[in-house]
Amino acid sequence: MAKAAARTKNPARTSVWLQGKAARGGARKGDQPSGLDRERVTEASVRLLDAEGLAKFSMRRLAAELNVTAMSVYWYVDTKDDLLELALDAVCGEMRLPQWETPEGPEGKASAAAATGEAWRDHLRALAHEYRSLLLRHPWISPLVGRYLNIGPNWLAFAVAIQQTVRRTGLPAHTQNGAISAVFQFVYGFGTIEGHYMARCAEAGMTQEEYYRESVGTVEDELSAPGVPDSAKELLAARDGTTVEEMWERDFTIALDLMIAGIEALLTRPAPPG
Repeated sequence: MAKAAARTKNPARTSVWLQGKAARGGARKGDQPSGLDRERVTEASVRLLDAEGLAKFSMRRLAAELNVTAMSVYWYVDTKDDLLELALDAVCGEMRLPQWETPEGPEGKASAAAATGEAWRDHLRALAHEYRSLLLRHPWISPLVGRYLNIGPNWLAFAVAIQQTVRRTGLPAHTQNGAISAVFQFVYGFGTIEGHYMARCAEAGMTQEEYYRESVGTVEDELSAPGVPDSAKELLAARDGTTVEEMWERDFTIALDLMIAGIEALLTRPAPPG
């Protein structure tokens, strides 16, 4: 019994998406007077997480938002983790995933193969931009991405889109996971840091421009001290004349271009001698 319980609690095998078809639908025991269903509960969870953040989210707070008792919520999920996992997959569905054309016939297949050489770059950029935008719209996603298996339908569709795109680069199979990690762990880190900055601005009651001007003034005072490298001053000066949003966009685009250039470099690297 103890071993069975330990297996049940194993986080590598625990997910709301592994609880069976009945658990994915509505209530476990039948309809409730509240008129809720799992979709409405998930939508309310997303609204609450967007408005108040992950730290304040609780089953009791969600029940108050829905104007029901906390026990009513438990008819649709077993735990708060179930709700967070459902919310995580729900917002993932907001991303617009590029689709690969699959024309029929020899001529269609040949033209599709020729176009693939360029299309993977556009698809990779599109996926990266969609993921970054998602992280910024819902900052509570960042700490949850690594907590769950992410095997809901929307996360699986996102993962498949990434895998299909990287496979079409022509990289050998043993390098494709590294390419995926390079691009999308970069996007995760960039979007998370950008989201933290936006949160600090909101907490300070400032716009991004106001917060930047205040912080730059402090930094410039420090940079005037002896011993500060000129390169730091040059980097700060290079940002003049653009808005904060433009700076984020420029830095993201340049970094993403470097990632794609890295993939291209791998494609042209000579094979090691046998």
